[in-house]
Amino acid sequence: METLPFINMEKLNGEDRGATMEVLKDACENWGFFEILNHGISHELMDKVERCTKDHYRKCMEQKFKEFASKTLEEGAKIDANDLDWESTFFLRHLPVSNLYEIPELNDDYRNTMKEFAMELEKLAELLLDLLCENLGLEKGYLKKAFCGAKGPTFGTKVSNYPPCPHPELFKGLRAHTDAGGLILLFQDDRVSGLQLLKDGQWVDVPPMRHSIVINIGDQLEVITNGKYKSVVHRVVSPTDGNRMSIASFYNPGSDAVIFPAPKLIEKEEVEQSEVYPKFVFEDYMKLYIRQKFQEKEPRFVAMKAMETITLPAPIATS
Repeated sequence: METLPFINMEKLNGEDRGATMEVLKDACENWGFFEILNHGISHELMDKVERCTKDHYRKCMEQKFKEFASKTLEEGAKIDANDLDWESTFFLRHLPVSNLYEIPELNDDYRNTMKEFAMELEKLAELLLDLLCENLGLEKGYLKKAFCGAKGPTFGTKVSNYPPCPHPELFKGLRAHTDAGGLILLFQDDRVSGLQLLKDGQWVDVPPMRHSIVINIGDQLEVITNGKYKSVVHRVVSPTDGNRMSIASFYNPGSDAVIFPAPKLIEKEEVEQSEVYPKFVFEDYMKLYIRQKFQEKEPRFVAMKAMETITLPAPIATS
């Protein structure tokens, strides 16, 4: 079975840069997922994020989830497992305005740690977007600019715990879906696995690797690249052997950003208009996605194309 591509970011700075960029190109075009090492975020910070996150779950969320689980299992046949995820989550917003200090259960140490971690992830996301620009033949900064809108990109984190499940055959930790946004950066548990992606009709494990960051492509990058890069269906299998931590950060377009295929990536002589991805305002896409997250993505693109009323903007200026 094929294994997920991984990229040693240090190799981008030496004679192996060309080969490393080829691995990145293949990962984006054929996998939609890859795992990065030596990404510049300190191991000490990542260890503290993990420790604080697991402490917070034990102190503030574990008992609530146990009550939810007990009630769910008691109701048995009344529960539709296709409409339920076996996860405990909360959300942090970083950009354009942070909500870190609005969540009363977070202590100051955890807030400050997650603020520092988010700043590092934001820098990493922007570096990765420029590497994608390089591989796509787009000018540096194009993708970041495409995400900006009037107030810059949106950036937030979903903090999840997937506790042991007594009936993993019934409940998914997280049902199969693609991600709506741009670039997703995941710091996952290195001991308890569960994340899988769909490739060539087969579910492939995304292996836990200490101090790595898993990257995946969202729907918006599929649109901007006119399908050259694809967002990929993935899911979380409910664990049975421990509690799995997942910290997924989403570097997304601003709510008013107009998303459309990069003109440079459309060969007008070769591509019929029906084969060009739609143009839309990101907020409009999200309204549809919220209702259809666990459905196939292609009908969402069709619906957006049917709603097209926006004139294609001029190519994005990056200087």
